[in-house]
Amino acid sequence: MSQDNNLTLDQEKVETQVPAQSLSSLAWKRLKRDKVGMISLLIVCFYLLLCAAGWMGLAGENWRADVAVPNAPPTFATWEPRGTQVNTVTAPSGSADQVDDDNSAAAPDPLAALMAQADKHESQYESKTTKLKETLILGADGQGRDVLQKAIKGTSVSVSVALLGAFCAIVIGTILGAIAGYFGKWVDDVLMWFYSIFTSVPDMLLLLSFAAVLSRGISTLVLIFALTSWTYVFRLMRAEFMKHKERDYIKAADAIGAGQTRKMFRHILPNVSHILLVQFSILTVGMIKSEVVLSFLGFGVGIKQTSWGAMLAEVPAELIQGYWWQMLTVTVFMSVLVTAFSLLTDSLRDALDPKVS
Repeated sequence: MSQDNNLTLDQEKVETQVPAQSLSSLAWKRLKRDKVGMISLLIVCFYLLLCAAGWMGLAGENWRADVAVPNAPPTFATWEPRGTQVNTVTAPSGSADQVDDDNSAAAPDPLAALMAQADKHESQYESKTTKLKETLILGADGQGRDVLQKAIKGTSVSVSVALLGAFCAIVIGTILGAIAGYFGKWVDDVLMWFYSIFTSVPDMLLLLSFAAVLSRGISTLVLIFALTSWTYVFRLMRAEFMKHKERDYIKAADAIGAGQTRKMFRHILPNVSHILLVQFSILTVGMIKSEVVLSFLGFGVGIKQTSWGAMLAEVPAELIQGYWWQMLTVTVFMSVLVTAFSLLTDSLRDALDPKVS
């Protein structure tokens, strides 16, 4: 009887045990305990929503419109327009200039009849004149365009280019790294030779080379980033697949007849996905900076598009005249996102580390 009771108690203990949690759920719990990581995640999510709103036309759609006077100051800054005061000199009475003016006033105007007829025809049509604003929330650029609208549209372009470029680089690097690390031998030698060609050229020189050959545009930037940034992911995935292919769970999958593709992408890839997530964040930050550099040098987005780099390209001419608000706006927008992404990367690295309790 006592043995039956013990068996019953053991079964109840087994049933009341906490079920095993996945790596993603444990990582999420660790991330929630990190206040800096959660704040960074909220900032990144806000930028992603801003990016989506920009592409959907909900924000920053009217960035091309001239809504203010050129270089209109922001509302939070006091600004006195520069200019020279012209002193008018009154000619003395009886001078030669006054005599010439009297003679010209007395002469009939040969175009008076034509101008009167033109004014009569013009009065038949309604002319809509839009009054330009003297100030805006974050000021205006040299063409009278709203800097805030430009910054929102530039955010959607820059962030989208970085995210798409990082995703394509992750896909290329993962596939090539998995093939090289899993199969090894001559396949690994060929891919490593291909990898050595790309890494032998400095990153910025390689970016400028592709940008000079290809045309400007968003799709071109995504292609350039994908072709030049896959090497980082390739090196990591090659090493991880070489290590995991000798593990016991892969040998067990081989024993039950699992195919090569299934073992690579169904068994090994989920176990190294946390590394890809961290690399995606790192690549996104690097591509945002690269896009700014390329657009600043004239190799980035097209003429009819705007981005953070394109906005910074207008800054030198404005700073000479003392117009600083466009530079300040772009700098704040970009630095906040890059800092949040960097801090989120550190938090993800700690949260996804299984050694961290």
